[in-house]
Amino acid sequence: MRVYNFSAGPSMLPLPVLEKVQKDFLSYGGTGMSVTEMSHRSKPYEAINAEAESLLRKLMGISEEYDVIFIQGGASTQFEAIPLNLCAHKKADYVVTGVFSEKAFKEAGKFTDAKIAASSKDKSFTYIPRLEKSMFRADADYVHICYNNTIIGTRFRAAPDTGAVPLIADMSSMILSEEVDVSKFSVIYAGAQKNIAPAGVTIVIVKKGLANAPSPLCPTMLKWQTQINEKSLYNTPPAFSTYMAMEVFKWLDGLGGVKAVQKMNEEKANLLYDFIDNSAFYQNKVEKEFRSIMNVPFVSPSEELDNQFVSEAAKLGLIALKGHRLVGGMRASIYNAMPKEGIKALIEFMKKFEKNNK
Repeated sequence: MRVYNFSAGPSMLPLPVLEKVQKDFLSYGGTGMSVTEMSHRSKPYEAINAEAESLLRKLMGISEEYDVIFIQGGASTQFEAIPLNLCAHKKADYVVTGVFSEKAFKEAGKFTDAKIAASSKDKSFTYIPRLEKSMFRADADYVHICYNNTIIGTRFRAAPDTGAVPLIADMSSMILSEEVDVSKFSVIYAGAQKNIAPAGVTIVIVKKGLANAPSPLCPTMLKWQTQINEKSLYNTPPAFSTYMAMEVFKWLDGLGGVKAVQKMNEEKANLLYDFIDNSAFYQNKVEKEFRSIMNVPFVSPSEELDNQFVSEAAKLGLIALKGHRLVGGMRASIYNAMPKEGIKALIEFMKKFEKNNK
């Protein structure tokens, strides 16, 4: 029996994609072998690699002014790769709006003069601070933001104006969930395990020219130019995850692209937020203006009831609803693959749980 998996990552994947991959697992494209067995130097895998990039460019509107690479290490590895690749002035400004942007800031501090330009830590990261161009150092190498905050459930509604300073964004938990103007950013990076594919592949979108002068300390495997030069095939890549990403991109394209998916995501999120807001039992602490449409945290009147809620929900096939250990409560991660039926099932359970525990 398939369950509704509300995990923040690894997350559920689209059922049509899983069924297609299952069908082709033993022999992909008539090759007589699985993608997991395939040489990354073979023509069938080179075709997968190229199609994944082509589809992603189409879905996100990525122009030829950008390089796109599919690499290993997870988004967290990019916390160090970013300052090591962009080190001209040895200054970087960070907007800290959650746990992962704070981690990125701390890692950057090992290699550059990292400064917190703005933060929402004063209110437990429940909002996105107002940002103005004057808040950023004019000679900084870049400004870094985390576009969607998985743990707390906040998001940027638009890219901040950083003037001539390159803007870098971690989009791991919202990539392809809503339309984004890529031209506003110099680098976009995202781990795949939330909205794209199984854990293993990380996407980095880099404006051409930025990766040309990495720090001498930058390891070969962290240099973006290493992978750009070899079209993501410098070493054995995360082949299966990239293949799965390609199939998810096809699925998204078939749904009508990111614009159509964004509409579905907003409908799903609104259903859940409307129920929470009209309940005297549940509460979401994020300021409404900055609520994520991917990650919806909420609490009941007590920690004891929170634990009971998670346990009872799991028995009904509503799994992975336990909130992050740093904030507690519950969290419903409702990525692209979560159908509206899953949201409706969750709301029905929430109604019954509230009625039985008032």
